[in-house]
Amino acid sequence: MDRRLFLAQGALVGGAVVAPASQVWAQGTAPAVVTRDGMRPQMPHGIQSGDPKADGAVIWTRSDRPARLWLDWSTTASFANATRVRGPHMLEDTDFTGRVDLSGLPAGQDVFYRVVLQDLHNERVLSEAAQGHLRLPPAARAGRASRDVRFVWSGDTAGQGWGINEAWGGMKIYEQMRKTNPDFFLHSGDTIYADGPISAEVKLADGSLWNNVVTEEVSKVAETLNEYRGRYRYNLMDANVRRMAADVPQIWQWDDHEVVNNYSDSKDLSDDNRYTEKNVPLLVARATKAFHEYAPIRRTADVESERIYRHLPQGPLLDLFVVDMRSYRGPNTDNLQTAESDTTTFMGRPQVAWLLDGLKRSQSVWKVIAADMPIGLHVPDGKKWEAIANGENGGPKGRELEIAGLLRAIKQAGIQNVVWLTADVHYTAAHFYDPAKAQFNDFAPFWEFVSGPLNAGGFGPNAADGTFGLQVMYQKAPEAPNAPPSSGMQFFGQVDIDAKTRAMTVTLKDIAGASLYSKTLAPHRA
Repeated sequence: MDRRLFLAQGALVGGAVVAPASQVWAQGTAPAVVTRDGMRPQMPHGIQSGDPKADGAVIWTRSDRPARLWLDWSTTASFANATRVRGPHMLEDTDFTGRVDLSGLPAGQDVFYRVVLQDLHNERVLSEAAQGHLRLPPAARAGRASRDVRFVWSGDTAGQGWGINEAWGGMKIYEQMRKTNPDFFLHSGDTIYADGPISAEVKLADGSLWNNVVTEEVSKVAETLNEYRGRYRYNLMDANVRRMAADVPQIWQWDDHEVVNNYSDSKDLSDDNRYTEKNVPLLVARATKAFHEYAPIRRTADVESERIYRHLPQGPLLDLFVVDMRSYRGPNTDNLQTAESDTTTFMGRPQVAWLLDGLKRSQSVWKVIAADMPIGLHVPDGKKWEAIANGENGGPKGRELEIAGLLRAIKQAGIQNVVWLTADVHYTAAHFYDPAKAQFNDFAPFWEFVSGPLNAGGFGPNAADGTFGLQVMYQKAPEAPNAPPSSGMQFFGQVDIDAKTRAMTVTLKDIAGASLYSKTLAPHRA
């Protein structure tokens, strides 16, 4: 039974298939108490899977009360010969969220899983079972790929006051992405907008109203830990988001709006009357805790337990390198320094060294760098610069120095088939970086693709910087800033890698699923 039939056979409650606990809870445990549904533990925010690799994935859910997470998984939708895993206790200290990092899964298989919560006040009271699906990549050294690869990416969810409008269909771009039947979804940052209040009504240009679902936590800027958590709970109120999360593994990264707009070491909230808490490091701490509680992300060792950059091998055709352009950066400045220093740091030396080493070691055909910001677009922060480019169109300065060093090292190492994917700027574009047209030309040509937003305001296009020879091959953006989702200016990208030819095709799509631009890249062969 394939995953579409599996999902179609159950009632979609909370975005996941729900089965009676009495039908799935066995294997020697005490029988469940028959009780009213309202007395059972609930999973109001559905289930998610994330960080897929050949032999494992993270499974996430949230309870409405103290509970223990139990999980069954199988390679068949009937759950024949299912394996049971005892998960963590879910208590107030994690906002009742919990996860299981499954391991020992069969590479390249579709895996069906179901989650049951055990009430800690009465261990015989169980929730209904929420059922989900994920597809694992083949082993990295599996030889020639046996199947094609498909995934989607985008970023920027529920920003600029555009929330869940149920009359309009909610965040329906998530359903469009799910319909492509991807192996995984890459969320390229700004998973929430902690700094963007959502009001009940927004007046549109034609005089009509956009009506938002509103909760107390999203009605103001996030400052407390509960308000940051509430932003994630809000997004998971949307049925489209929950449905895709139960069906498609996700890979999350973050950017600035998970904390506060354009934050860096130079961020100053003293004149922002929306904030009573002016301590940016404290806001970062609260935001970081909330992100790691709600993201279906694999945790790293205690030496840096909050690390977000990571390598996720996706088989012989694809290696995915998720970078973090936010946590290690120096202050936002005029970005015109002529030598590298703490003020020009963007990803930081340890992360750049990790990335370069991983690219060198990769045996996969394609190496995708998942970046939360574009390389060559102007992204201002008032009179300072928020991203890499500095608007001077000359040789590398400021943060461009770090990127120039990375691009030079990739060329010198002979690393082929590197593609950058990003979001952030709230429109869609295809960029070709041409050393023949660049002020700094000691790098191999490469492509960067941009897509977003996901139910947020549409903006752009941004000006292109000439330092690395950015050539805009395609772009689509709204005519006026902060275009509502109903304008259609919402975008995602789809990547297909052919198992036979090993060619990568990148297609930029809109909220209706229409293809706007497509580019097929032939792999360079050693």
